[in-house]
Amino acid sequence: MNDWQRKSPLDWETYVNKLVKVVAVEKHEYEGWVLTVDPVSATIVLATFPENEKGSISFIMGHAIQEVEILQEGDSDMKQRLARISAPEESQAYSPEELEKRKKALKSWLETNHIPVGEQGEQGRALSVAGVLTIEPPYGPEQCSSANEIILSRVQGLLQRFLQQQE
Repeated sequence: MNDWQRKSPLDWETYVNKLVKVVAVEKHEYEGWVLTVDPVSATIVLATFPENEKGSISFIMGHAIQEVEILQEGDSDMKQRLARISAPEESQAYSPEELEKRKKALKSWLETNHIPVGEQGEQGRALSVAGVLTIEPPYGPEQCSSANEIILSRVQGLLQRFLQQQE
């Protein structure tokens, strides 16, 4: 076990949101902003933002790390930029009226296409398709859940086409 692997999660946390240079085995060097460190494997996750390109993520395995040097503290802008990498896309906020309108439009469209659909859950907020798939608000492909992967995939595809027609 190397020195990096012997550190505790609290030690690793001090590197998060900082620009570092990592020296790994065979003198490989990596530079980037620390997103996180895996507490089990000591793997460090670095984000880099090359000019005029989207950011990229690198994983340096804990067992290969020989040295980590902090080059720069992250300012609040960089901390927000790093947080956006790992945070899910902010979902559009819908009013209760908009959600109800979306649900009714989707339910009507499914019924028109002879797909059995009903309402379920608290106040009938979720749609149940053939009793094997659930669509939660805001009623997009990402809100579908089912134990049957084939049905899940097909309904998500239908839903994607429905949403494209709505635009």
